[in-house]
Amino acid sequence: MSSDAHRTRGLLLMIVAPSGVGKTSLTRRLIADHSDLHLSISATTRPPRPGEHEGRDYHFVSRPTFDAMRERDEFLEWAEVYGNCYGSPRAPIMDALARGDSVAFDIDYQGAVRIREQAQRDSVMVYILPPSLGEMKRRLYARSQDSEEVIQERLSRAKEEVALWDTFDYVILNDDFDRAYAELAHIYHAERLRSGRNCWIEPMVADLLDETI
Repeated sequence: MSSDAHRTRGLLLMIVAPSGVGKTSLTRRLIADHSDLHLSISATTRPPRPGEHEGRDYHFVSRPTFDAMRERDEFLEWAEVYGNCYGSPRAPIMDALARGDSVAFDIDYQGAVRIREQAQRDSVMVYILPPSLGEMKRRLYARSQDSEEVIQERLSRAKEEVALWDTFDYVILNDDFDRAYAELAHIYHAERLRSGRNCWIEPMVADLLDETI
């Protein structure tokens, strides 16, 4: 077999959760532990929060710049959330898949659904459940990053998303971070092993069937 026969195709791992449930921490740890998994860095029109950096957390752009990118169809998905626009740049995502690497998305529900509509065979959706909405509310107030109005919007949207749990491929309860992370890592490993993503299997099987025994 040629070296091409050992190629794999990456996957799009979309990790969805209400704010304050630990989605970002889980995603960052998974990426740190897997060299073949890369974070999709979204473009956004919102200003950076304390501790956020250009190119690491987001690509921070003006609304006219974002609109121009959208008109050129440079986003795999985009949405307006709480008055700010977010979009996943198409080119680096598709390039990673072609290399055999995978891409993780720290993303909201509507964005994940739009990506799945465009790349169904490559998409895996994971929902992270909070142990309770009361605990989620406590974390949102503790981090002091949002107004009262935005916090109430986030709580309302969380209820709507939780009701959609059965539209996801996997659901993880984050009542213990280490256990939740272990489950997320198991999901990633299993999805990487799916036969449809391993281009080497078909020629390998053909060689086995050609053997004379």
